[in-house]
Amino acid sequence: MTQYLADSTRHPHASDQPVAATDWWRDAVIYQVYPRSFADGNGDGMGDIPGVRERLPYLRDLGVDAVWLSPFYASPQADAGYDVADYRAIDPMFGTLHDADGLIRDAHRLGLRIIVDLVPNHSSDQHEWFKQALREGPGSPLRQRYHFRPGKGGNGELPPNDWESVFGGPAWTRAADGEWFLHLFAPEQPDFNWEHPAVQDEFRSILRFWLDMGVDGFRIDVAHGLVKADGLPDIGAHEQLKLLGNDVLPFFDQDGVHEVYRSWRRILDEYHGERIAVAEAWTPTVERTANYVRSDELHQAFNFQYLGTKWDAAELREVIDRSLDAMRPVAAPTTWVLSNHDVVRHATRLSADQRTYDVRRARAASLLMLALPGSAYVYQGEELGLPEVTDLPDEVRQDPAFFRAAGQDGFRDGCRVPIPWTAEGGSYGFGSGGSWLPQPASWASLSVEAQTGDPASTLELYRAALRLRRELPGLGAGESVHWQDAPQGVLVFRRPGFVCTVNTTGAPVTLPAPGTVLLSSAPVEVTADGAVLPSDTTVWWAV
Repeated sequence: MTQYLADSTRHPHASDQPVAATDWWRDAVIYQVYPRSFADGNGDGMGDIPGVRERLPYLRDLGVDAVWLSPFYASPQADAGYDVADYRAIDPMFGTLHDADGLIRDAHRLGLRIIVDLVPNHSSDQHEWFKQALREGPGSPLRQRYHFRPGKGGNGELPPNDWESVFGGPAWTRAADGEWFLHLFAPEQPDFNWEHPAVQDEFRSILRFWLDMGVDGFRIDVAHGLVKADGLPDIGAHEQLKLLGNDVLPFFDQDGVHEVYRSWRRILDEYHGERIAVAEAWTPTVERTANYVRSDELHQAFNFQYLGTKWDAAELREVIDRSLDAMRPVAAPTTWVLSNHDVVRHATRLSADQRTYDVRRARAASLLMLALPGSAYVYQGEELGLPEVTDLPDEVRQDPAFFRAAGQDGFRDGCRVPIPWTAEGGSYGFGSGGSWLPQPASWASLSVEAQTGDPASTLELYRAALRLRRELPGLGAGESVHWQDAPQGVLVFRRPGFVCTVNTTGAPVTLPAPGTVLLSSAPVEVTADGAVLPSDTTVWWAV
C-alpha cells in the first residue's frame, strides 16, 4: 500500500498517553471511517483495521480531533456489520483484537481519539443468545431477551402486529416452531427486549470491555429504538416508512430509552479522559433530540434535521436557529453533519443538477458547517469532494435494503465505495487486491495524491478550514451566532472576531466586505465597492 507521507507538524494533543480531558467533545471535528471502504491493509479487497491504522497520520494532518469507526465486530455481514454476533470480538475480515488495541494506542499517540459504533437495538440472528432461543423453542427464558410472540389468525399465520421493517416488508419473521420474532431492520437482525435485565447487564458489560480497551466513546446505533411501547400496539393504516423521524411511533423515541442512557452515563463518568456517547436518534423534532443529551444522559446527538435541509438560505437559517435553541437549555453542543454511510453524499445531494457532478455547493456547505458553533462530523471522502456513485451494477450491490421491495432507497452502496488514495493503480491506492465495490475512473483526479498541494482542491480547503477552526479562538465553541442583514438567498453571521457569508443563490452577489478574507470556497473579488461572492460560495472573514 502506498503510505501517506505525513508532514512534520504534530497534532497539538499528540502524546503516547490517552488524550487528557479538555471538554473536547463540545467543539470536536469527528471523522467517520467506514472500515471496509477506507484502506485495505492485507490486500484482500476489503478495508480493515490495519489499513485504518496505517492511514492515521493522514487523519492527524487533516486536522480532525477524533475518528469514529463503523462496526468491525464479528458478524455474518447481513447488514455491513450492523448485525453483530459477538460484541467483544473483531470480525476476521477486519483484523483482530490485537489490531484494535494497536489502533487505539497509535491514535492516542497522534493526539486522536477513537469512537466505536455500538449496536444495542438488535443483534445478529447468529448471536449465541438468539441461536439458543431458537433451539429451546417457545417458553424458553432466552426468548424473553428478544421479542417473540404468537401470531394472529386462526393458526397464528399472521404477524403479531402491523409494524413494518425500515428495510421494507413486515417487521416480523416466523420461526420454524410457529412463533414470530421482531426485527425493525433485516430478518437477520432480531430486536433485543430492553425490558429484560440480562440485556441491560450485558450492554453495561460491553461498554466496560471497550472502555477498558481505551476507546474514547461510542456512537449508538438506533439510539431511539431500544424501548418499545407496552403491548406492541398496532399503528394503523398509513404509510409507516414515510413517518420515520417525523411522527411518534410505538417502536421509536419512547421515553423509556432515557433511563438506559442514564445508567450508561454513570459508567462513562467513571473513566478518566472524558469518554462520551453520541446518539443516532431520529426524532420528530430537534427538541425531542435534546432529551438524549441532558446533563445525566448522552453527550451528543446527530442533527439529522440539518443534514436533510436543502441548499436554501431561509431553510438553513431556520434549522440552525432551531438546533441551537433546542440544545441551549440542556447545555449540550449542537452537532452538524452533511454526509454519512446511510445517505447520498452531499456533493451529489446538494448539486443543482444531481445528474452531473458539481462540487461548488458541497464546498460552500462544508465551510458553512465548519463555521457553526458545536461539533462537526466529516464522512470519509467528503474532504475529497467525492460524489455519490449512482451507476453501480446490481450484481455488486450489498445493501440489504436493495434486495427488498420497499423501505430505504436501497442505494446506500453508492456512498460506500472505497476512497481513492493515489492517482494510479487498480484501486487508486486502496489496497493491492482491488476494491470490494468498483471505483469510477474519474476518481483518479479526486485522490489524496492528486489533490495534495493543490490550493484549489477540496482536500486543501478542508485542511485549511480545520487548521483555522483550531487556531481561531472560539470558532468551534459557543452556542449562538449573530445574524446580520443580508439580501435574499444570502446568509451573514458574526462570531467573535469572525464573519461568515454564504451565497446560496445561482448568481453573484455584491456585499460590503466585513474584513479580511481568511478562506473561501470559490475565488472572491474584493474591491473598494465591496466583495463579489460568486454563486454557491461561502467566505470566512477575519474582523
